[in-house]
Amino acid sequence: MSDLGRSAHAHAPQSRFADVPGVRLHYLSVGQGDPVVLLHGYAQTSHMWRPLMTELARTHTVIAPDLRGIGQSSIPADGYTKAVMAQDIHALVHSLGSPRIRLVGHDIGLMVAYAYAAQYASEVDRIVLMDAFLPGVGNWRDVWLLRDLWHFHFYGETPLALVTGRERIYFEHFWNDFAADRTRSVPEGDRRIYADAYARPGGMRAGFEIFRAFERDAQDFARFAQTPLPMPMLVLTGEKASGDFLIQQGRLVATTVEGVVVRNSGHWLMEEAPGQVIPKLVSFISKIP
Repeated sequence: MSDLGRSAHAHAPQSRFADVPGVRLHYLSVGQGDPVVLLHGYAQTSHMWRPLMTELARTHTVIAPDLRGIGQSSIPADGYTKAVMAQDIHALVHSLGSPRIRLVGHDIGLMVAYAYAAQYASEVDRIVLMDAFLPGVGNWRDVWLLRDLWHFHFYGETPLALVTGRERIYFEHFWNDFAADRTRSVPEGDRRIYADAYARPGGMRAGFEIFRAFERDAQDFARFAQTPLPMPMLVLTGEKASGDFLIQQGRLVATTVEGVVVRNSGHWLMEEAPGQVIPKLVSFISKIP
């Protein structure tokens, strides 16, 4: 049995590390069965997936990595294009012994998930994209520039000086203002976990590099989109966040797309609407290809 098959009991995710080319990745692992990989977004870590991992672990091995530069993963100087970050995850999955996966990504994680599926289409049985957008696909700049223009260009020496020691203040903007209702957004305990994770030396710089790479990502994704993804795709978006824009993008890059706008939710789907989101994810992921 592979390491994936032997991964932890289906009760509590286990914290583990793996060395892959160019980076040491931290990941959570739980359950047994066909593997599912969950990719977090910005202002969060693999911790965000714990409620979903508990449900999926009944029938699947669930792997939730911290992306390079985030959480407990190492912080390389470069390599923050989503294509390279997807290669990190691909190397991790292969090191654990099972190349075929089902894949879920939220926010920046959905960009990495798409880059993974585009580069390794024959190894992905199904994919879920959750609330953000795909650089380089369709009218992506309308969304990219429409909201928080400052944020996507907030990197370099001065921004780093401004946020050092004030990471929590910086992230409160996203946790609060990207939610439909800030009182039902990311919980206080999780906010402390995430702020501490990004406050590691080099952590904020790595996060900024993820956004600095968007122009290159757009070039990569425009090229990837010329070959539509063959596997089933589910797109979940927040009614008060990206609406149906990501669903439209999904239909530009994949042949079989189911789109769901989550009612009364903003960007933080797992936290704002778990009752709608978790059952839908479990149902879609667990379907036999």
